[in-house]
Order: sequence, then C-alpha cells, then structure tokens
Amino acid sequence: MTGDVAAAAGGCHLFSGCGFPAPGLQDFDFQKLFSIGGWNVTKPEVLAILVTLVVIVFFWVAFAKPKMIPGKTQSIGEMAILAVRDQVIRPQLGAKGDKYLAYISAMFFWILLCNLIELVPILQFPVMSRIGFVLPMMLIMYVLYWYQGFKTKGFIGYFRSWIPQVPLFVLPLLILIEVAKYVIIQPFTLAIRLFANMFAGHLLLSIFMVATWYLAGASIGLVYAAGSLFMVFFVFLLEILVGLLQAFIFTTLISSYLADSLEYHH
Repeated sequence: MTGDVAAAAGGCHLFSGCGFPAPGLQDFDFQKLFSIGGWNVTKPEVLAILVTLVVIVFFWVAFAKPKMIPGKTQSIGEMAILAVRDQVIRPQLGAKGDKYLAYISAMFFWILLCNLIELVPILQFPVMSRIGFVLPMMLIMYVLYWYQGFKTKGFIGYFRSWIPQVPLFVLPLLILIEVAKYVIIQPFTLAIRLFANMFAGHLLLSIFMVATWYLAGASIGLVYAAGSLFMVFFVFLLEILVGLLQAFIFTTLISSYLADSLEYHH
C-alpha cells in the first residue's frame, strides 16, 4: 500500500483533477531498510522475523515451566496446541501424527500470524503474499514427505505406490498423470493457494483504502467514500477469516500428504 497510499495522501482526490492512484504490483516491492553484509533487508523479511520471535517467545513462556494447574499463558498455549492436534493432525494421521505436532503447530501459527499481521496498523503487510516465503515451506514439507515415503516403503516401493492397479493399456498414460500429480501439481497448488489468496486479499484491501481517500470530498463524493469505507471493514473481516483458513488448509494438506507417504488412512 506504500506508493499509492502516499500518492493519495498527497492530495489526490476525485475532484482535484488527478487520476485514481490504483494499487498494483508496485505495492509488493519494498526498498531495503538496512543491509547485513550483502543481504538487503526489507519490510517483509523484518515482519517474518518478528512473527518468528513472537511464536517462539510465546510458547517458550507458556511451556518453559509447566504447572499442574496452568496459568493463563500456559492454558492458552495448551488450547492452541490441542486445537491443531485435534482439528488438523489427528483427522488425517490419527495418533501417529502426534510426532509431527511440533512441526505442524509451528507452521500453523507462523502462517496465521504472517497472514494477520496485515491487519496491524503500520505493519500492514501479509508476509505470505510474497511467494519467496511460501516456496521454502513447500520445499521443506516435500523433503519430509518424500523422506518418510522412502523410509516407510523403500525407494522403489514408494514410487510404485503412486500407481494404482489398472489394466496394462492405460498404464503409460496413468504413469504420466501420477508423476505430474506428485511432482508438479501437488507442490504447485500447495504453494500457490496460500500465496494467491493473501496476495489478492492485500491488493483488494489496498484498493478500497485508497479509493476511500480518493473519493472523499465535500460533496456527493462523501457518499461514495462511505461505501468504499464499508468495503474496507468488510474486506478487513474477510481477511481475518481467509488468514485463518489458509493456515488451516496449508497444515491440513501437509498432514494429508504425510498420511499418504506413511500409508496411514483414517
């Protein structure tokens, strides 16, 4: 929202004769804040580090000295972990999935906060709207996914498990389809779903925020501005839901893929 909000705030209104400063791809590019050696640190990277610290510190405080009668922080932490276990992991993996609880819980809360940080004043940017943050999570998941598949079924057995029992004449086509599914389609959709939803939501919120300012005026423009402001609040609430759903969907898919690699079916 940086460039277009700045342009709008500079006095660009509907009745001032200037064009609408439409948000676009330029609002996802950031100048460096500072450098560490050859690494130019930008706002999304700072936000990702901030969210990481928040997740680590919260759960460290919650469980560093657990008590039989938990305090508020420990109670919240326990409810959060149990929610991920009971709603995300166990429906896919059953009790065997508990060994992945730390990994999947960390992913869930990190993604959730990276999404919701868009709604915090000043910070106002969803980290997951940058594909560079999503791809490493997808790659880590697929390394684990394939590792568990090889460990459980053996190298040849794992690839053989991709192909169901079918008549021989459809086997060549089916092999191509299944290889594309496991190697291309699943990784691509896992990453692009999270990225595209957060990208589109941030862009939509930016458009209505800038439009509210642009339409504001002492005449009929106030009516249009009020309508745009209503959409800001609507999209704001929608982004809370989308942020939560995307964290849930991403980690649920991780659990289901792990279940597939382990040949465990609920």
